[in-house]
Amino acid sequence: DPITPHLRAIDAVNPLDKAFEEALEAGVTTVVTGPGSSNPIAGQFIAMKTYGSRIDDMVIKSPVCMKFALGENPKLSFVDKGNSPKTRMATAALIRETLLKTVEYARDKKKKNRDERPEYNIKYESLLPLIEGKIYAKFHAHRADDIFTAIRIAKEFKLKYVIVHCTEGHLIVDKLKKENANVIVGPNITSRSKPELKNQTVETAGILSKSGILTAITVDHPEVPQQYLTVAAALAVKAGMDEMEALKAITINAAKISMIDDKVGSIKVGKHADIVIFDRHPLDIMAKTQHIFVNGKMVK
Repeated sequence: DPITPHLRAIDAVNPLDKAFEEALEAGVTTVVTGPGSSNPIAGQFIAMKTYGSRIDDMVIKSPVCMKFALGENPKLSFVDKGNSPKTRMATAALIRETLLKTVEYARDKKKKNRDERPEYNIKYESLLPLIEGKIYAKFHAHRADDIFTAIRIAKEFKLKYVIVHCTEGHLIVDKLKKENANVIVGPNITSRSKPELKNQTVETAGILSKSGILTAITVDHPEVPQQYLTVAAALAVKAGMDEMEALKAITINAAKISMIDDKVGSIKVGKHADIVIFDRHPLDIMAKTQHIFVNGKMVK
């Protein structure tokens, strides 16, 4: 099924996976995770802490966003399955059709006559928080044309959105700035493993950030293990990104984009008190964590 908005990351995460322990040890206290990019509409992401043993106690917000995918991933995932999508047009059409039906579903649910209300539909119910603006749309897009398709769909349905990967973002920076788009760039430590990545460069995050676009950095775990997040930020600085903006890209900017900046992302009264103390500058390749606090509790 290419359309699976009802899938919930909270039902898939294994908190005892060693990757969480490694991420925490490296100073990453919060992650946003969910279904991958095979489906045009993949499902619900969660924002969660990396410290804990039971997912229910680690969740910051569920759902935090809805995952969409454009480009080669959904095309290649379904080309041998005998059903749509097999083209970029079909991927966009499936997304648009589902969102339109969700809008109609939301409208019909409000009808006074109970007999005119629609039967319960778990897919449309799962998309209601997105349509209502309570969560954002995370669009997987590498190529410039896919980025513009994501923006087009988001504007059609008045969605809050972010472009994740945004590999060719540096080629269309003025257009992204004009659209006031938010972006999550990365991973920037991988090879150009598919045609969509031919214009991949470690300079993208810095170029977008300097233009005033709200920019975060991702390692896209497990493409690059989560514990190398500071390494990814350091490489962005090496390629021209402002050092403080790179730190923001893995803290407060990421929190703002994820709509959880009232809880995490900076040190401020009323937030969760997630604090990491390094033995030197955190973007130094030799930096080690000395003390880690999660929810105000020292865990290292």
